[in-house]
Parts: sequence; structure tokens; C-alpha cells
Amino acid sequence: MKIDEDLGPDREDQFQTDDEENQGERFCQSDSDSESDCMDSSQYLSNNSFDVTTPSWPQSYSMAGKTSSLTSVYKRRQGSEVDSSLSSPFISEQSLGKEVPSFILPVKSSASSHSRFSVNELAPSDQKASLAQSILNGTNVLCGIGLLTMPYAIKEGGWLSLIILSLFGVICCYTGILLKNCLESSPGLQTYPDIGQAAFGVGGRLVISASCVEYVIMMSDNLSTLFPNMYMNFAGIHLDCHQIFSITATLIVLPTVWLRDLSVLSYLSVGGVGASIIVALCLLWTGVIDKIGFHPTGTALDLANLPVAIGIYGFGFSGHSVFPNIYSSMKEPSRFPTVLITSFIFCWLMYTGAAICGFLMFGNSIESQYTLNMPAQFVSSKVAVWTAVVNPMTKYALVMMPVALSLEELVPSGRFSSCGVSLIIRTLLVTSTLAVALAVPFFGFVMALIGSLLAMLVAVIFPCVCYLSILHERLTKLQGGDLRYCQKCSHFKPPRAHHCRVCKRCVLRMDHHCIWISNCVGHANYKVFFVFVVYAVIACIYSLVCKASVNVLGTLSCELHCLFIIL
Repeated sequence: MKIDEDLGPDREDQFQTDDEENQGERFCQSDSDSESDCMDSSQYLSNNSFDVTTPSWPQSYSMAGKTSSLTSVYKRRQGSEVDSSLSSPFISEQSLGKEVPSFILPVKSSASSHSRFSVNELAPSDQKASLAQSILNGTNVLCGIGLLTMPYAIKEGGWLSLIILSLFGVICCYTGILLKNCLESSPGLQTYPDIGQAAFGVGGRLVISASCVEYVIMMSDNLSTLFPNMYMNFAGIHLDCHQIFSITATLIVLPTVWLRDLSVLSYLSVGGVGASIIVALCLLWTGVIDKIGFHPTGTALDLANLPVAIGIYGFGFSGHSVFPNIYSSMKEPSRFPTVLITSFIFCWLMYTGAAICGFLMFGNSIESQYTLNMPAQFVSSKVAVWTAVVNPMTKYALVMMPVALSLEELVPSGRFSSCGVSLIIRTLLVTSTLAVALAVPFFGFVMALIGSLLAMLVAVIFPCVCYLSILHERLTKLQGGDLRYCQKCSHFKPPRAHHCRVCKRCVLRMDHHCIWISNCVGHANYKVFFVFVVYAVIACIYSLVCKASVNVLGTLSCELHCLFIIL
């Protein structure tokens, strides 16, 4: 009754809107000459239909693009109302009711709105990625630079540190599923910064947006090892090999950053996954075909250097900043756990194989990247180094995607062309990474430390904290009871209820599962249970009567038999 009272004004407005709509249509039919008046009335009706409910927090860029026609309505709201909507709880009472829609589309759109905004310009591509494309994107994000450092992690932590690698794989896969649950809590969540804002406000969005790391330094370092003596003088400016290849790598990855469709980037991910496989096969080729050999060595566990190994293992599974974008781009988001499990299993196999082979080949002389230990005279070594250059180029666009989307959300929709603003923002982002790579000394070492720290925050800590903040600590009052979220059936369960493992749904506390009818017995189906009890009682009485009659007949036959013998 309480929820009906709360939703009463909204339903009245909706009914009034329907009446006004009918009146507007009759008005248009009666007066066909006054076309402008008809359009004004339809515009008025469409504006009123939007006032039912509004989103309670800023939507993501793609969601804002799809609902660009709502901009005129949002502009009419007062600033205090917008601030109050941002400070309101994430899960509102109206969003929990099934009868209350998230928004109502207008019946007719005015011509002025079409001339002011263009949905085709503002909305991103509707093409969705398939399951195979999503698996390629997820594998490309995870299996990359960390593959080259896995043998060095065994040197630092010992052979038993491989257990930590497996443990991190399980933990990071589980936190990826937690991100999926956070994204499913509201249709407006599409990126990692969206989850941060839903959990902790604008501060959470800024912190998570700053957690993405670029890899221009690594590409320039690998190219400079191939051409160490290369330099160039341009307009009186001397450029060494690191600067030349930093600029070259930036120009190569810039067109890939302009792509906004993850289904198109999946074709680039094919090259990234293939490059990772080629690097691992080159290591195996060098050990078997080129006769480097395998030499068992090393310690079981090195506690002094174990934190270094933990940082390397954790960094190898830190692709969570891109996971929300992969989830939002899927045709079937419900199959996202399959994408995670497949990607993590493939990466774990690649990491474990490369770590064991690399350390058995080079032992304690292993470098931070095993490509530096491979003899330069072998063809497999050159192929591995060139592939290590190509590998970060295939991942740069995926890693840049969350940062670019976060900045694009700040641009007011309708003032500029979405495509042009996106190109400018993404070009400036790539240029900024190039400027920092060229200007800041020892930037590679600083980013290695900060990247490992932020990677652990993004992969392990932030998903758990955001999940607890969004789905566990936020409770709403409905009909005098607490409404809690059930993790197993992914729904809000009513007060005084529990989850039935057999039926796989939430039932009332006093309901119980009956194995005889294969269902939970409660208020909805208690009559069926009573019928079953009656039938069971009748069956018991019938069995008792039959047994008693058999015993009586048996006793009577024995007495008659004895009497016959006596006679």
C-alpha cells in the first residue's frame, strides 16, 4: 500500500498525459491547416512524457548519445535538482518497482529538435561484438607485456611462486565477475569510471580514470635495441634512437586509437594474441631447435624477493579497466563470465609455459624481459624482438579506451560533432603520452612502479570495494522491510526471505523445500502440498489396512489348520 501511495502522483501524471495526447491528436485531425499548432502540441506532450522519471546520476557517454533527444528536458531542470539527484542513493525506490519505467519515449519529436541535434552524430556504432571477438579482446588485454617478465618472476620468488600466479588468476577472474554484477545493477553503467561514480561519487570516477597506464616507452625501447646507433637531425633538432622510435610508435598507434568500435578492434586483437603466441614459440624454438637447452636450477622459495614476483604476477592479470567496455560491447552480455574464464585460462597457460621454459633456459642470468637474453644471431631471437614491438601496438587502443570515454563524457552533447570531438580528444591523449615519454627522465622506471601499484588497485581492490558499496551496503526501504540483493539469483529478495539452492530462487523464510513434490512449499502453492499430504495419508491407511487384513487372515488360517489336525 505504501508503494502505491508513493507511485500515485506519477501514475496520475501518466494518465493525464495520455488524455492530453488524445486531445492533441483530435485537435490535429480537426484542424489540418494549422500544422504548426499540431507540432507544438505534440512537442508539449513529448516534453511532459519525459517528466515521469529522470536518471539519478550522470550517464555514460554512449548512453548520453543514445538519449540525446532528452537534452532539452534536462536543461530546464534547476541546478539544485541536479545536485540533489547526484547526492541521492544509487538504487532508488522507483527503480526497484517493476511498474515504473526508467524513461518513456516521446510519441512525436519536433522538427526543431532534429535540426538542433543529430542522433547519428552523437550515438556510437550499434554494432556489437560476438563471443569470439570478446574473447579475443579480453585475451589481448591480459596476455601481453607480462609474458616477457614471467621467467624473471621465478628467479625472484622461486619455483613455488607459481602457486601465487595461479592464485592471482583465480582472484582476478572473480573480481572481473564482480564488475559484471556492478554493471548489471543499473543500465546506465557502461565503463569502469561509471562504476566508480556509482559507488563513491565523482571522486571515484577521477581516481579510476587516472589508473590507466600507457606503454609508449616499451615500444621505443624494443625498437632502439634493434637499431641502437640510429639518429636524425631535423630542423636543427637532434633526435636519438629512443626519441625517433617513440615518435614512430606514436604515429603507428594513433589510427588504432581513433577506432571506437570494439568489434573492429577485435581484428586488431587477433594480431595481439598471435604476437603473444609467436613470442612464446620463439622462446621454445631457441631452446629446442637452436640447442640452447634446458638446465634445471633455482630455489624453491625466496622470501626476500617474493614481493617482486607478486607484483609481476599481479600485473599480468590486470586488464580490468577494459572489462566493462568489453561487457558493454557484447551481443550477449550474459556470456561475459565465459569470456573471462576462457581468457584467464589461456593467459595462465601462456604465462606458466613461458616462465618455466625461460628460467630453465637462462637460469639466474635471466633479464627482466627474456628477449634480452636470446642470442642476437638466431632468427628466432629477431622475430621475438620484432613481435615484442608489435604486441603493445595492438593493446594501446584497448587500454586507452576507458580514458578516452571518460573525457568524452565531459563534452556537452549537441554542441559539437561527436566524431570530431572524439578524434581531437584521442589525438591529444596520444600526444600527451608521447610528450611525457620524451620529457620526463627515467619515466619507464617510474611508470613500472606506479603501474604495478595501480594495476593491483584496479584488478583486485577497486572491484571488491565498488561491489560492496553498490550492492551490499546500500539498502532501501520498501513496504516497511529491508530489500537486500541476492548474489545467487541476481535479484532483490523480499524481506524475511532466503535463497533455495534446489529451486534456485528466493522464497519466504517459513517456506521449505519438499523433495516429494520437487518444489518449495509456501503461500503460493500450499494447496498442492495439502493434496499431497491427503494422498500420503490415504496411502498410509490403505497400506495399514492391507497389512492388518493379511495378518488377520494369516492368524485365522493357522487356527483353522491346528483345529483340523486336532480333529
